Amino acid sequence: MPANRFEQVDEPQADAITLSLSERGGEAFGRVLCPADLAGGHLVNDFVSDELAAKDAFRTAIRLANELRAPIVVEDAAGVWQEEWGVLYREM
Repeated sequence: MPANRFEQVDEPQADAITLSLSERGGEAFGRVLCPADLAGGHLVNDFVSDELAAKDAFRTAIRLANELRAPIVVEDAAGVWQEEWGVLYREM
């Protein structure tokens, strides 16, 4: 089965759920950001999760994307993406 592909971006996108990854003290963390407009009336304000372990943030983004049938983009300046999650690519 082909790996899932996720676009890497430099900032949150208005038309996608953004998984924002970071690193601090050798540990990887993530936040999930979802624009209210993307949620089809389910959210009044933009959603920003608490800081989670990177793997938990990834899983949260996947669950939310499946619920909303929305794309996911990844903000990963720290380079903490894990290959097991899929292919991370950048649009040229």
